[in-house]
Amino acid sequence: MSNVTASAAHAAGEFLYANVDFTQLSWLERMWAQWYLSFNDPAIATGLMSFALHEIVYFGRCLPWIIVDAIPYFRRWKLQPNKTPTVAEQWECTKLVLMSHFTIELPQIWLFHPLAESLGMSTWQVPFPDWRTILGQVALFFIFEDAFHYVAHQILHYGPFYKYIHKIHHKYSAPFGLAAEYAHPAEVLILGTGTIGGPLLYCYFTQNLHIFAVYIWITLRLFQAVDAHSGYDFPWSLQHILPFWSGADHHDFHHMAFVNNFSTSFRYLDYIFGTDDKYREYKEKLHKAKQAALANGASKEEQEEIERKLVEEHEKAGLVAESIAESKRLL
Repeated sequence: MSNVTASAAHAAGEFLYANVDFTQLSWLERMWAQWYLSFNDPAIATGLMSFALHEIVYFGRCLPWIIVDAIPYFRRWKLQPNKTPTVAEQWECTKLVLMSHFTIELPQIWLFHPLAESLGMSTWQVPFPDWRTILGQVALFFIFEDAFHYVAHQILHYGPFYKYIHKIHHKYSAPFGLAAEYAHPAEVLILGTGTIGGPLLYCYFTQNLHIFAVYIWITLRLFQAVDAHSGYDFPWSLQHILPFWSGADHHDFHHMAFVNNFSTSFRYLDYIFGTDDKYREYKEKLHKAKQAALANGASKEEQEEIERKLVEEHEKAGLVAESIAESKRLL
């Protein structure tokens, strides 16, 4: 760095943090400030951090599921145990996801913070808001995104919206973690609006939001999306602790049968509006079939065959529903 550039950066740092007592900051807040002091432009610092966070969290969360898919031991908890993604499928998926990240999500992420700042969001400022404030904001963002996704997702299942946009995401009837953002560019923009829309609206009405809270939200949202597409339902999965949480069990059925379960994080909208009727019917049939098999002393292989037939039955019904959806027209 030249002397002129270094002086400019030092001056910018003095301007940004002129009235901040660094001795009162936490370690994380000091590291946050140091990141911004490393750049001559807070906008560049925020843009780089935002995109890096998205990539690290997304692929970092996908990695454990890639490992799980490669270990046969875990098949006992796989929702569709006869459908494990191949290396070729995972690589094909990764290529499209990366292209989408750099051509669609990078501009969307980069433009988010100047727009949000114009509405009152803080970025470089320290200290951070207290944890109770952040948790309340993140909870509101989850509720908003879930409702937005519930409506937009159903629209994407209609006629040309499905045929030319959403069908790409339904390529895998047994989803896996990397497929969470495997989608048409238009879908990335449409459903991404639900993710950033909550923070933008919150800024507009309150002018009281820090991007650190947004990063917490984005991290949890990416975890939710990847886990919902993982294809695994463990006894310790979150939906067994929070009954209103959707999880992989809920979303896997949507990919398998094409219909039902349009929300993302929660189950209550699908339950209220009856868009989980076929899912609940399937779960009831599966439960009764397993109970009968156990009562009759069926082997593990026989139990798996019963489940496989039920899956095939709903997959066939899903193909019919998909065909009907594609044939519909706007007018």
